[in-house]
Amino acid sequence: MAGHSQFKNIMHRKGAQDKKRAKIFAKHIRELTVAAKTGLPDPDMNPRLRTAIAAARSDNMPKDNIDRAIKRAAGDTEGGNYDEIRYEGYGPGGVAMIVEALTDNKNRTAAEVRAAFSKSGGSLAETGAVGFMFDQVGQIIYTAEEIEADAIFEAALEAGAENVESSDDAHEITCSREDFNDVQSSLEEQFGTPQEAGIVWKPNVTVEVETEDKASSVFKLVDALEDNDDVQRVFANFDIPDDVMEKLGD
Repeated sequence: MAGHSQFKNIMHRKGAQDKKRAKIFAKHIRELTVAAKTGLPDPDMNPRLRTAIAAARSDNMPKDNIDRAIKRAAGDTEGGNYDEIRYEGYGPGGVAMIVEALTDNKNRTAAEVRAAFSKSGGSLAETGAVGFMFDQVGQIIYTAEEIEADAIFEAALEAGAENVESSDDAHEITCSREDFNDVQSSLEEQFGTPQEAGIVWKPNVTVEVETEDKASSVFKLVDALEDNDDVQRVFANFDIPDDVMEKLGD
C-alpha cells in the first residue's frame, strides 16, 4: 500500500474496528498478556511490552484496562499461554497476505484461517511463500491536519527514522525494528499519540486492485480474518486507486 490510498485503507479498517471495539480490546489484552509474560512486566525494560502498549493506546484503549492486563499477566503463572503463529497466503486478485495470530489451539486456528482464505477464492501457502514481498519495520502514522510535513520530517529523522512519507491526509514514518521505541517516544513527546504505531510487515512489492468488486473481496477477507479471535493482525500488499476507494465509500 502506498501514499494517499494507504491512509484511506487505514481509515476503512478503523471504521470497521470502531464497530467491534470490544473485540479489538480483547486482542490487545492477549498481546499485552504475552508480552508481559515473555519479559519483565515493566515497559521500560521490555521492548515488546512497550510496543503492545503503544498499539493499544493508538486504538484508544483506556489506560486502566492496559494496566490491569499487565498486572494480571504478571501475577498469572499458569493461564494465558499462547503460541505465536504466522500464516501466509494469497487473497483475491493475487494479493499477498501475512496473518499474525496468538492461539491456545493451533489446529483450530489453522483450520479457521484456511477456511477464510478458501471462502474468498484465495489460498493459504507455506510460511515464507510471500514473506519476501514484505519488510518488517517500525511504522508510526499521524494525521496531517495539525502537523506540518517539514516539522515531522525533521523530528522523525532526528529521532532515528529511516523514511517519512507525507500526503494531504497523513504522515507515515518508518524505522528499523530496533529503533522503533526510541522513535515512537521522541515523536509522542512532540506530536502526541499517533493514529497508528507498531511493528508491521510493510510491502516492498504491491498489487494494484483495479476494480470495485476485487477491492470489496479483499476487504471482506481482511474483515473475516480480523474477526477471528485468535488473529492479531493482517497485512496485505494491495494498492487500491483513489477512485475505487471512493466508490467503496459511497
